[in-house]
Amino acid sequence: MASYEVNDAAVTHCRKLIAAHRYVVDSDWGDAQPDAERENTYLERHSWVEYGAWHLGLTEGASDETKARYAFVLGDFSRIHRSALIACVYRAAEWQHKAVELAAHDLLQELDAAIEG
Repeated sequence: MASYEVNDAAVTHCRKLIAAHRYVVDSDWGDAQPDAERENTYLERHSWVEYGAWHLGLTEGASDETKARYAFVLGDFSRIHRSALIACVYRAAEWQHKAVELAAHDLLQELDAAIEG
């Protein structure tokens, strides 16, 4: 099983999007999650750094500038999705990636506070 470290750039990016109210509160993440074609289209117009900022996990040992390097996507390359954060918490907990789980949980709490505020 792969090991992941928390992508601090993604945490920062997510917090900026929350502060800017660029989020979706109610979505079906299975439908909203970017597929391979959407990822490729995004990468045609953006850098790997920008692509990486949408992923909470960095795969340890994977080469930079490859899709394999990035895991736990946070949104649709435009907005953060609450359902994506929930999925990150769940998947990270299921696969016992505690640091990613806690980072996703903290971001979910920040998003929920912003929604309520």
